[in-house]
Amino acid sequence: MSKFVFTLPDLGEGTVEAEVLEWYVAVGDEVTEGAPMVDVMTDKANVEVPAPVSGTVTSLGGAVGDIVPVGAPLITFALAGTVAAPTASEPVEPEEITPAEQSIKPGAPAAPVPEQPHKPEVQAQAPQPGASNTATGGRVITSPAIRKQAAEAGIDLTQIQGTGPRGRILRRDLEQAPIAARGSTAGANAVSPSASSPSAAAEEIKIRGVRRVIAQRLSASKQNIPHFTYVEEVDVTALDALRVSLNTSQAEPAGIPALTYLPLVSLALMQALEAHPLCNARYLGESETLERFDAVHLGIATQTDTGLKVPVVHDAQRQTLWGLAEQIRSVTRDARDGSASRETLSGSTITITSLGKLGGIVSTPVINAPEVAIIGLNKAVPRPVVLDGSVVVRTMMNISGSFDHRIIDGFDAASFIDTLKTLLEQPGLIFIPKP
Repeated sequence: MSKFVFTLPDLGEGTVEAEVLEWYVAVGDEVTEGAPMVDVMTDKANVEVPAPVSGTVTSLGGAVGDIVPVGAPLITFALAGTVAAPTASEPVEPEEITPAEQSIKPGAPAAPVPEQPHKPEVQAQAPQPGASNTATGGRVITSPAIRKQAAEAGIDLTQIQGTGPRGRILRRDLEQAPIAARGSTAGANAVSPSASSPSAAAEEIKIRGVRRVIAQRLSASKQNIPHFTYVEEVDVTALDALRVSLNTSQAEPAGIPALTYLPLVSLALMQALEAHPLCNARYLGESETLERFDAVHLGIATQTDTGLKVPVVHDAQRQTLWGLAEQIRSVTRDARDGSASRETLSGSTITITSLGKLGGIVSTPVINAPEVAIIGLNKAVPRPVVLDGSVVVRTMMNISGSFDHRIIDGFDAASFIDTLKTLLEQPGLIFIPKP
């Protein structure tokens, strides 16, 4: 009997480490080649790693939540007889930071080298939409977050047909779970509070997965980028009237939901960027290089059940108002249900963030590095304002823009926001053809 050490492979795009999300095997388990072993997460993707050989698990290279460097032992097998070992090859192209939709599997066999670590050949496994959600070794295919939510809600995942690739159960599938899948767990863990003294107990929660990636990125953004925020109030009375008129005129394509402020502001934002192209850029601090773009790849900050994500409408400047509205709905929907592609979740040149009716009066959004600007929309509310010497009620919205002071000076930021303000207060200008 020989030993085979499986090392964490290069998962693409300069990956140097990955976090262990969930093990599907334990020490002592007999594993068949190709069976799922573990879900890992890089800073770009969640990837399901299958067994490269058949054998008995003798050790695991890390517990759930541990960080394993590329090339470090991930799992060790005891092999019976002579077993061919996988060869090294090009890295897999992983998908987005969402529930894993992708696997890697061993490639062509080669002569084994006992006691030596090996890197497997990895390749993307073509997803088959609509497949059974237990297609892989009888295991329900979904993310750890959905497994946890299902357990807390008493939902049997084996009773749910997934609509994602390879039958993966997405969040929308869980939300629409049939009554037969829902067990009765109410009251199972109920504990009567003590009437004599307050509880001093506290739950200790390890920051893992997507939330840890968010924490790392935002910390790096605030530490490395000298932010400053510029706030301006905007009279959106005319913009709101235009929005209402468009929604009631039947001008929109069939089946398209009513317009919100977001696509209208986004359209105005792209016009403002034409006059202020420095705001549509990325600053690469290590090489001290500024990438300035003609095309606008618009990031839409989106709250999901697993944390904040920024799906991107690429080449947003090519879209009509209705096309832009549909694209925003599409990418944010995919980000929320975990079906967004890696391309959709990368490549933004400027980001817009809005909390809608919860938008408050002023915000100080954090820049989505390596971008140099982010625009925050606060809520639109009726306010008394002075207009032509009289106090009148107008629909007002504050725009909060944060900027990288290494690249954008205060005057540049104020000029940019002022241009945006003019377009929003006179929305007809948004639709005037360019000369």
